Amino acid sequence: MRTLGIETSCDETAAAIVDDGRIVHSNVIASQIDIHAAYGGVVPEIAARSHIEVILPVIEQAIREAKTSWDEIDAIAVTAGPGLLGSLMVGTLTASTLAITKKKPIYAVNHIVAHTFANFLIDNEPRFPLLALSVSGGHTHLLLFESPLKYRLLGATRDDAAGEAFDKVAKMMGLPYPGGPSIGKAALAGNEHAFKLPRAKLPNTYEFSFSGLKTATLRALQEIVGRDFHTPSSELPKLLTDNQRNDMAASFQRTVCETLASRLREAYDEFQPASMVIAGGVAANSRLREEVSKQLPVKLTYAPISYCTDNAAMIASMGYFLAEAGLATDPYKLHADPSLAI
Repeated sequence: MRTLGIETSCDETAAAIVDDGRIVHSNVIASQIDIHAAYGGVVPEIAARSHIEVILPVIEQAIREAKTSWDEIDAIAVTAGPGLLGSLMVGTLTASTLAITKKKPIYAVNHIVAHTFANFLIDNEPRFPLLALSVSGGHTHLLLFESPLKYRLLGATRDDAAGEAFDKVAKMMGLPYPGGPSIGKAALAGNEHAFKLPRAKLPNTYEFSFSGLKTATLRALQEIVGRDFHTPSSELPKLLTDNQRNDMAASFQRTVCETLASRLREAYDEFQPASMVIAGGVAANSRLREEVSKQLPVKLTYAPISYCTDNAAMIASMGYFLAEAGLATDPYKLHADPSLAI
């Protein structure tokens, strides 16, 4: 079964052609990072307009690179949510229009759940039951899969997602967007034990919280530059030395990674899954991978970075399993849901 996947949940316009949910023939991504870098984060209105400009050329490129045609495409899978409403609407309207005009079945995909399916695109395919930590700029979720479409949410973030916290702390320190790679680079030259930052204590739960850590980081930055809590975060970058910035980047990154890894270890101890994966953009963080290997008794296999960040191959992969289960969506009723639940 050959599936066209379409992804526009945030600031990447992506399309991919995938066979049987596992064999990737093309995976095209048009990134908007350079556009949003000037604003220090994603501007929803700009993101939506950018999707409109490139979505058809991206789809055409994916079909061309796969050396296929519409006659050979069996289905369309598209991100229905969660994400930015304007961005999602571009993808869902395009996908439903193509489904109607090309007479193809369409499958609505949950973006957060689909991140786990990136791990079905590599040779070392995970086994069930599967424990998945899905973590990126927009979400931090811990999921337990009994089968590809039978899963439950163990815990999620109560406030900021881990990647969102990286972006906000990077901005405090004057590091460029996106924050994860910027902090990771600065941390290489820093002492990760220079600052003792708090980890949220959430007993008897698999939920996460990074808002308190973000505030504690702000207070520590204000203190080391000799200012009080009235000092706006926008003034901090020009007051920090390179050493202070690097040390805080390393300390903040360590705290986030230890928090994520410890929750994963707790879930592993309770549920004893056959395999585990870390999915989403933050899965590309080398410090997180190091911490997970330190805290977990089993070795994890990671998808390539191009499948960790937002992409359409993972959407097409999940779409295949939805098709197997006969869970097609009426293209006339498909709609974007920015708060789509798991």
